[in-house]
Amino acid sequence: MYLGIDAGASATKAVLIDESGRIISYAIVPSGIDFMEASRKALEKALSLHNLDLNDLKYSVATGYGRKLIKADSISTEILCIARAAYKLYPSVRTIIDVGGQDSKAIRIDKHGKVTNFVMNDKCAAGTGRFLEVMSNIIGVKIDELSALHFKSTSPVKITSTCTVFAESEVVSYLSQGYKIEDIIAGLHNAIADRIYLLASTIGFEKEVLFTGGVAKNKGFVKSLSQKIGIKPILPEEPQIICAYGAALTAKSKVSTRNCQGN
Repeated sequence: MYLGIDAGASATKAVLIDESGRIISYAIVPSGIDFMEASRKALEKALSLHNLDLNDLKYSVATGYGRKLIKADSISTEILCIARAAYKLYPSVRTIIDVGGQDSKAIRIDKHGKVTNFVMNDKCAAGTGRFLEVMSNIIGVKIDELSALHFKSTSPVKITSTCTVFAESEVVSYLSQGYKIEDIIAGLHNAIADRIYLLASTIGFEKEVLFTGGVAKNKGFVKSLSQKIGIKPILPEEPQIICAYGAALTAKSKVSTRNCQGN
């Protein structure tokens, strides 16, 4: 087995693959404040799902926000891991939009899967999962309830602020004026979609766009972003593990390269 661990700011993901690159097992756990412990739990859970143990691992690669804080044979950037996984799963995709807990990225790859350009927002919470977490707390609903409520909206509000702090004030104002929660949520999804669209526009869009990251599991947000870019996106079955899968593929590649050099 080959292991990829994505130590994200909000969640840590572990993916195990075999010699063919097929996903054997994966696990997602909250990162908390201890990346080492989170990575241990994720790996332990992924192994236990198929009665595997550490002796089955040939090589491991860590990526993500906390990649330098966990144990692995080597590390790799999120950009490269996401690109590698995208190319493996969807060879025709050229544009990838990844929205995680603390950052968002837009990546362009060529027909060989090589990264040709990318942009990243990691300085501001607006345009990330953290933005939605903050707003859901203010509104008083669980983060996993946002998507369903989005589709009940008939008149989304307009959130004009691109700063999380000022957007918070707008939401509080809308709540005090009696606006429907579903319309506020739809407005928030539209606002984050606007932010990401502006980010991704700097590198342009190809015909096929892949959405990855934990926020891609929010169908309300996906609808807002799809409408903004005018393209129906490709959504992986589990978009939150794509980066970790890319790390696992990188682990396999490193062993293959090492074996070739040895021979």
